[in-house]
Amino acid sequence: MIKNLLRKLFIALNLPLTKNLKYDILTKKFFKKFLHKHSNTIDIGCHKGEILDEIIKIAPQGKHLAFEPIPVFFNLLKNKYNHNLQVTIYAYAVSDSDGKITFNYVKNAPAYSGIKKRKYNTNQPNIEEITVDAIKLDSLNINHKIDLIKIDVEGAEYKVLAGAFNTIMINKSIVIFEFGKGASDYYHTTPQMIFDYFDKLNMSIYNLSEFFKNKNKLSLKKFIEIYEKNTDYIFIAMDTNVVS
Repeated sequence: MIKNLLRKLFIALNLPLTKNLKYDILTKKFFKKFLHKHSNTIDIGCHKGEILDEIIKIAPQGKHLAFEPIPVFFNLLKNKYNHNLQVTIYAYAVSDSDGKITFNYVKNAPAYSGIKKRKYNTNQPNIEEITVDAIKLDSLNINHKIDLIKIDVEGAEYKVLAGAFNTIMINKSIVIFEFGKGASDYYHTTPQMIFDYFDKLNMSIYNLSEFFKNKNKLSLKKFIEIYEKNTDYIFIAMDTNVVS
């Protein structure tokens, strides 16, 4: 409780005391620039809803779809947004296929939970294997425009993207996503794969940390360098024409 209150205070005061706080501040700034009150979004890996809360503040009249496969957090989100008709919560793991899958719930570090086991920032991860429903975004019958998709899935980014190609192509959605060593490599995902995916959609990748300084899109070489050095792990993919 105290930790969450301090986090909100530091964000409100624009004090990036840690890298995570820096990302939170920049993400909020990005949302303010590119979302409006009617924007529609998808939050994949919603967890406790911290990012979704920021989105709703800026886009209260938009439609927001949130995905969280861990039952305890799905129930938390259902209760939290029970009276908000603009929010729909799904108990799915978003992936590249539909069906039942095994999901690793890290009970003592739930933010690191995911489809595959990965490197954890805890010496003794308490992992419970649970069976959850997986779905492709392209399998959903979404009948409204999707302006932005946020992806935080602990390494399974390419699986999400592979199952969302048509959704992103049709909507020209902005994608803000995590991608870094210690997670994506456990899925055998490379920077080249991510770069080529967005290139096919005529989208460019930007480093969130540098976005408001120069707005320069990343070359494949620079994207690989950031990944290999593990200097940053939150990126934006969008049509270059939208950046101004």
